[in-house]
Amino acid sequence: QFVCVGGSPSRMKAFIAYIAEELGLGSPGCDYPNICAGTDRYAMYKVGPVLSVSHGMGIPSISIMLHELIKLLYHAKCSDITIIRIGTSGGIGLEPGSVVITRQSVDATFKPQLEQVVLGKTVIRSTNLDEQLAKELMQCSKEIGQFNTVIGNTMCTLDFYEGKAALYLAVCCIKLLILWRFLPTFNKSSEVNIVYYTLSCTFHVYLSQNLSAVVCVTLLNRLEGDQISSPHDVLVEYQQRPQKLVGYFIKKSLGKV
Repeated sequence: QFVCVGGSPSRMKAFIAYIAEELGLGSPGCDYPNICAGTDRYAMYKVGPVLSVSHGMGIPSISIMLHELIKLLYHAKCSDITIIRIGTSGGIGLEPGSVVITRQSVDATFKPQLEQVVLGKTVIRSTNLDEQLAKELMQCSKEIGQFNTVIGNTMCTLDFYEGKAALYLAVCCIKLLILWRFLPTFNKSSEVNIVYYTLSCTFHVYLSQNLSAVVCVTLLNRLEGDQISSPHDVLVEYQQRPQKLVGYFIKKSLGKV
């Protein structure tokens, strides 16, 4: 009924342990086997009505995982599924630790689309997200009342470094002046964070006609720099915030709140 995806295998294992305890389906210290162990592709964990899956790094990786996952759900005769990506991001004009519920995923040119080349031809894919689901998640955050949460647009780039205007490149080819001129344009276009997964995630889930959402915490404010300065224990707590929000949403949907 609920499929939660994220980049890190360890994070998704931590999430399944967390949601098991929240739903009263597990006990502290209980181990959860990786259903996909041995494939070296991604990790998959299940407890009750929740599936937790890692997708690795970048659009190609999550695209492969979602293709195979959606086929699996179809053959398992699952229906009325809600798929939510949880993870981290760089914030634009937001304090570190803020949680962003994506309203719309846009590409690096601020267009709400995923451009792919299929058999030599350019194909434009829709990247719509479910507006009502975003509102429900926002209401859940208000009920939790533990951290700042916003709904905004998320820019998805094709790579982790140049696409996100990072300065810590192996070969630095982005001038600081260009960076500071570019980033403020985000606020004018309603972009509040940057990732490099959401375009593929929103397209595949939209195509499969399942409900979808993206919930990411910001680890830094890119308008103030591109280096994370928060202590490790603070970052760990930040990364738990999307899990808490989505976990609360699942409990509420199942009538356990």
